[in-house]
Amino acid sequence: MNIDNIVVIEEVADDLKLAERFYEKQSKGLGKYFKDSIISDIESLWLYAGIHIKVFGLYRLLSKRFPYGIYYEIKKDTVIVIAILDLRQHPKNILDYISNRVN
Repeated sequence: MNIDNIVVIEEVADDLKLAERFYEKQSKGLGKYFKDSIISDIESLWLYAGIHIKVFGLYRLLSKRFPYGIYYEIKKDTVIVIAILDLRQHPKNILDYISNRVN
């Protein structure tokens, strides 16, 4: 698949900040490492968009280093990142979260 653009919806910045703060409280510098890792995972979509399993109607890329899922959709040649979510929560909560963003 040929991807020309990756777009991140506004709410994803909040997801990232919340998780970054959580990890920074665990250990100094871990929040920045988390953020850098997630951005790297998102950048991998230039090459690997569309190969991931669909969960709740969206593609889900699993972070390589943290228990987070990056939920995205593809429209034409654009990847749209919908959410970055901690996967250690009940799947119903994840579904509700995603449903509020997609609809």
